[in-house]
Amino acid sequence: MKELTISTTFKIYEQLSELPSAVFSLMESAVSARNNAYSPYSKFNVGAALLLDNGKVVIGSNQENAAYPSGLCAERVAIFQAGALYPQAKIKTMAITATSQNHKVIDPIPPCGACRQSIAEYETRQSDEIEIYFMGEEGAIMKSDSLSDLLPLMFKKSHL
Repeated sequence: MKELTISTTFKIYEQLSELPSAVFSLMESAVSARNNAYSPYSKFNVGAALLLDNGKVVIGSNQENAAYPSGLCAERVAIFQAGALYPQAKIKTMAITATSQNHKVIDPIPPCGACRQSIAEYETRQSDEIEIYFMGEEGAIMKSDSLSDLLPLMFKKSHL
């Protein structure tokens, strides 16, 4: 028997003002998107913003549906919209923010498993890492240099 140890490193920014200016602006776009979330069931609003290599910013917010699981997370709304609008563009940076209508969210909220797999598909397809910044509604912001930091044993098309 062998053992496999997987470790990763994240950068933590204590507040928004510490972010590089382009990322600060991207996170502001994610906050604006979060404000447009449709979350009458979970009361959990998520916004995502993507910076593409063509300079475009694409946003998404979570969209729920009474027929679970017919809704879609903010990250996948943004990714699929980017793929539909700019199919040749690469995603450089993703900013994610979440808040709850029931309590203050101060912990950084990373993408869920389904979103991680969707991000993995795009990161693998474009052969370039996607920086991912994520936060709650306030407080610390975490940075992942690549989706592989969040999903180190990802399933890829090469496995098929």
